[in-house]
Amino acid sequence: MCHFCGLCSPQLLSILHSSGLVRNLWECLREGSSCPAEPQIQNMLEELLIHKPDDPIEFMINHLKQNNDDAPRICVLGPPASGKTTVAMWLCKHFNAIRVSQETLLFKEALRQTEEAKAYKERNQKIPNALWANLIQERLSNVDCIKQGWILEGFPENQEQAWMLQSSGIFPRHVVMLYAPDTVLIERSGGKRLDPLTQEVFHTTFDWPSDPLVQERLVKPEDLSEQEVSKKLLEYHRNFPEIFHIYQKVLKSINADQPSVDVLSQVLAFVQTRHRSAAPFTPRILFFGPPGSGKSLQAALIAQKYDVVNICCGQLLKEAVADNTKLGELVKPYIDSGCPVPNNLVLKLLTERLSSLDCLSHGWVLSGFPRDVEQGEQLQKAQINPNRVFFFNLPYESIMERLSQRRTDPVTGERYHTTFRPAPTPEIQARLRQNPKDEEENIEKRLNIYYSNVKALEDFYQDAFYVNADQDPYVIFEFIESCIIKPLPCRKP
Repeated sequence: MCHFCGLCSPQLLSILHSSGLVRNLWECLREGSSCPAEPQIQNMLEELLIHKPDDPIEFMINHLKQNNDDAPRICVLGPPASGKTTVAMWLCKHFNAIRVSQETLLFKEALRQTEEAKAYKERNQKIPNALWANLIQERLSNVDCIKQGWILEGFPENQEQAWMLQSSGIFPRHVVMLYAPDTVLIERSGGKRLDPLTQEVFHTTFDWPSDPLVQERLVKPEDLSEQEVSKKLLEYHRNFPEIFHIYQKVLKSINADQPSVDVLSQVLAFVQTRHRSAAPFTPRILFFGPPGSGKSLQAALIAQKYDVVNICCGQLLKEAVADNTKLGELVKPYIDSGCPVPNNLVLKLLTERLSSLDCLSHGWVLSGFPRDVEQGEQLQKAQINPNRVFFFNLPYESIMERLSQRRTDPVTGERYHTTFRPAPTPEIQARLRQNPKDEEENIEKRLNIYYSNVKALEDFYQDAFYVNADQDPYVIFEFIESCIIKPLPCRKP
């Protein structure tokens, strides 16, 4: 698994990379964009990983035909008397979804293991977690739940149930966790009344029905003594932290000790949100900056921590020449003469490298290209689109100090700096050499080329982040890391 998503398994990447039918969908997902089809595609990828079908293409076709992935998949959890039933029933009415609870599973459904579960209930024995999980899986696999969506009330109750649901491929998109002080819950439970006809829950103090007919048929639920409620609360508090940990990314805690209108309003606002996609997000990062701004170091740090492919355009050209590839033979005369390599050759080499499986699956960080807007447009036409762009800013004096004092030991290849990292011995100091490109007049030329193009590049990449490169490298790295993880900034209209 990569650090950026929970779905990038080797099996899935192999399926997607070998399948021409889904390559466009895969590219869409890697953009991190929110397209109308994304929830359906995301769920399809999750199902692929869970079921590992022998024929993934046929499996995906059938999934797209059968499933409605815009349908709600909501768990409503909370302690006794917190209002789970009220919230679940209201959500079912709002979304025209199917409510699934202990009561519906045991007394309203004709499932294969219903009688077995009822037998436990009649003997006052606890129904095993595995049996509950089987009942839920069977119910949620029915066509009405698939098409209309489901509201799962009061499940899971503990960590084991949650794991069993996950192993069955049941993943709620939203988990509503109601809470209230125990004293309030105990008080509520004493006045709780149930309509046996509609299964709606009322309360003698807080929510008494206005219809006299409804009032007459209300009944007091079983096991509502203060002692029973206290026992259930104790068990709930013992299991709550584990459930919270499992679902924390899709969970919202809502205070149930307020008017029901406010509770329902907050619940609806939450379940109508779309979480940041868990679909595979592959980082594609561009670094721009003047010579000496630290792009290479930051690219190496990002590649090391997140296992993305580090690509320096200049190094890529040299490797092509050293490997005697066909493109390398075309590039060699330009490298030997010190002339710029034509854009078409650079782009062809980059396209080949960025289309390789390691770049597609792990992502990449690229520096040294594009150097101007024309090259940026060519990248865009080649469908090489970064999803994070950084411009490194460094004062002129700092650039000159960093570069003009760099030295190399011709014997060991070790690099030194006369101020920041001087040679350890006079012998090494005496043999150090300066790379011609680090001479001040050559630095000036390179800076002039960079600054003549950077403004147009900044306008071209409007969603870019800007980095103060004149600070500690690890402070810079933390800033870059935070920008990679968080969503892209909103573009001004």
